[in-house]
Amino acid sequence: MNLLETPNAPLVYPDLLKRTKEVGFTMPSDVSMGSLLQTLVASKPNGIFLELGTGTGLSLAWILEGMQGESKILSLDNDEQLIQIVSQAFRDEHRLELICTDGAEWISSYEGDGFDLIFADTWAGKYTHLDETLAMVKEGGFYVIDDMNPQPNWPEGHGKKAEKLLETLAKRKDFIITRLDWSTGIVIAVKKSSNGK
Repeated sequence: MNLLETPNAPLVYPDLLKRTKEVGFTMPSDVSMGSLLQTLVASKPNGIFLELGTGTGLSLAWILEGMQGESKILSLDNDEQLIQIVSQAFRDEHRLELICTDGAEWISSYEGDGFDLIFADTWAGKYTHLDETLAMVKEGGFYVIDDMNPQPNWPEGHGKKAEKLLETLAKRKDFIITRLDWSTGIVIAVKKSSNGK
């Protein structure tokens, strides 16, 4: 899928893509992932969303485009330069809270309400602090990750970590999980009702 094939593409996306290339950021989510996130958040009017790993804001742009009603999103990254880029791009976006922080520390200390969708696009919340992150998903809420198929920028040995993560998620009894061999390899998990069978 390319940008021209997506009728609801964010207007800011081309500029963010340009900035991404300028700063040499090599781990952006692709257009297909963004379009999917847009669709998922649109299913949660007035939702509260969390993005772990802001990057240069490419996925965030899609999420914001799909948000409805009084929805809000919190997005965090530990790279101050990237946060500044995103902050400038979305300087008039009142639905967004950007935080420059260590993801692992933030997850460990978070005591607020749950989220209707969590997009875990960094190490913390995906390869570490998984249980804590999944506990933050509301019943009926989504936990979404990408880059689960082999990627050219993976460091040596990362494939085994990805396989272990997939195995761990598959064993969860509190989530219904679908793995998609599409885009960069996506997992969509929905938290079951506490009184569900």
